[in-house]
Amino acid sequence: MIKKDYLVGNHLFAIEAKENIFALLSNYAPFETDQIGSTHVFIIHVEEGALYEAEGWESVYTDRSDEDMPRIEMYRRADEWLFRVSVSREGEVVTAMQCDAAWTDVRVTMRQGYERFAIDNAAMLVYAFRTVAMKTLLFHSSVTIRDGRGYMFLGHSGTGKSTHSRQWLEAFNEAWLLNDDNPVVRLLEDGEVRVYGSPWSGKTPCYKAESAPVQALVQLAQAPENKIERLRMTQAYPYILASVSGLKILPESMDAIYESIAALLERCPVYKLECLPNTAAAQLCAQTCSL
Repeated sequence: MIKKDYLVGNHLFAIEAKENIFALLSNYAPFETDQIGSTHVFIIHVEEGALYEAEGWESVYTDRSDEDMPRIEMYRRADEWLFRVSVSREGEVVTAMQCDAAWTDVRVTMRQGYERFAIDNAAMLVYAFRTVAMKTLLFHSSVTIRDGRGYMFLGHSGTGKSTHSRQWLEAFNEAWLLNDDNPVVRLLEDGEVRVYGSPWSGKTPCYKAESAPVQALVQLAQAPENKIERLRMTQAYPYILASVSGLKILPESMDAIYESIAALLERCPVYKLECLPNTAAAQLCAQTCSL
């Protein structure tokens, strides 16, 4: 077995697996580090054998929210968690993960051919759960960088987040894509809110170990014309909450999410952009959010 260390959002974690597994994990390569002196926030052990079964476990939650997204079954027993994940809402379970109550020691099994899917899901889930108490939020967002500042585009699947990012790349030569699905946001002690790339970027292969201060968050909505407005904190809050990954069935996890979102809204402006899929929408958004 080989153990490799990765630094994502300045949080260190490790994956332990047979050497051939790492050939499937090219999305993690930009984040590999030999940093010494830091404690791992968690370690994932990739194991062989049958999937962990749910017999003897208490079912606590099943996520079937989006038809085109994996189904996540969650179970609990004493001081352990069990997750069983399918590729689609009605599909068969292809990977299972067990971890301790503190989200630090993780063991993953999977069906052959689903190695990267299994590791990605385990890493994203545990990263979100483990780091939320560290003023860290894993977002569902597409992020474009322009002039050293991060612009985060929010919305449900199919809203046009990726399309809007592409419009920015077409409209501005200096713009570039940081992440297209699961960036990391940290609220730093000096008051800065910073967005980081991650090994998880949905259908777009964009894995950059880069970061930038957040300039603005923009909730997108398809419309027959381009129009943008800044939202009040009470208007923005539901959009931010819906975009953050976390274990929302646990009170302590929710408390940490609420606290971080409240701090985020005090530090960063949030806009709602009703738009067409054109570069004029990107220009309007950039001009407004850069003020």
